[in-house]
Amino acid sequence: MTTRFSFSLLATDGAARLGRIDTPRGQIRTPAFMPVGTAATVKAMRPESVAETGADILLGNTYHLMLRPGAERIARLGGLHRFMNWDRPILTDSGGFQVMSLAELRKLTEKGVTFRSHIDGARHELTPERSMEIQRLLGSDIVMAFDECPALPADRRRIEESMRLSMRWAARSREAFGDRPGHALFGIQQGGLERDLRAESAAALKEIGFDGYAVGGLAVGEGQAAMFGVLDHAPAMLPADRPRYLMGVGKPDDIVGAVKRGIDMMDCVLPTRSGRTGQAFTRRGAVNIKNARHQEDPRPLDADCGCPACRDYSRAYLHHLFRAGEILSAMLLTWHNLHYFQELMAGMREAIAAGRFAAWEAEFHRMRALGDIEPL
Repeated sequence: MTTRFSFSLLATDGAARLGRIDTPRGQIRTPAFMPVGTAATVKAMRPESVAETGADILLGNTYHLMLRPGAERIARLGGLHRFMNWDRPILTDSGGFQVMSLAELRKLTEKGVTFRSHIDGARHELTPERSMEIQRLLGSDIVMAFDECPALPADRRRIEESMRLSMRWAARSREAFGDRPGHALFGIQQGGLERDLRAESAAALKEIGFDGYAVGGLAVGEGQAAMFGVLDHAPAMLPADRPRYLMGVGKPDDIVGAVKRGIDMMDCVLPTRSGRTGQAFTRRGAVNIKNARHQEDPRPLDADCGCPACRDYSRAYLHHLFRAGEILSAMLLTWHNLHYFQELMAGMREAIAAGRFAAWEAEFHRMRALGDIEPL
């Protein structure tokens, strides 16, 4: 087992990359999808079940964990891995995005952000230094630099000011992180949809020096075409010998398009949130299990899927569970969705290794265009 964090680029196919991240807690196969464990849990899933879907790494939320149960408490209880019974790598975000999107009465200054908790209204301050301290207390394997992420659309001046503030915060994050062998710090590129600002941000991050680099400020309302337009050039601005992480993405076709453009890591609440609301992802697109067409259908969600929901239960039963408000509905549909997302990543890894990513992508889109199987 390695004692340090490292990234190996194993193969490329066009801009798509096959790689491996080595950490003291295990390997992360890339392209990788990270299920989101917001409050030290992937909702409706046991950690052992998440591992069974093929996930190598989870994401935890600094903002939520600092508010409840508190980073200091988690540290006293042995750190986040022990607290939630997950012995594989964990990436924690910096808390910046949640502060901007969830917290109340925010005040942004050069020092950081003061805000009131959305839970109880208590006043807190989050700075680059405090974000690094919280993530150290949690014990995460991959730490994200503290940044600000404005929602899109936004005018160029707002994006420019925000990006440069984030770069100053990135330098402070790097200094506060210090030397922590076995742990990694990722910088976050900002710049909205502006190519020159993205280039300026990338240059600033490379000058500071990070173990990995994220493309931030996307999937915040700009739409897929605009996002792909940025990804056509932004990943190549970042060092090729470090992991590239696209934050907050996403839908299956967004993920495939991002990998095609050179992204190595992604995260999103979509598969778990959709599972709780009755939506399942399959090779032939999304299935809304709440629809009446499924109520007497004895077939599985996806005949080619080996997850427990598809292997052991019918569409009719899954429809009944959702309509009855049973907890098992969220559990089975979430397991299925996470299984599907991990199979998606495995398929892309195999295709890149074989030099046939374009053919794999064409088949992916062909199958999705077919739509769900015909009703009985």
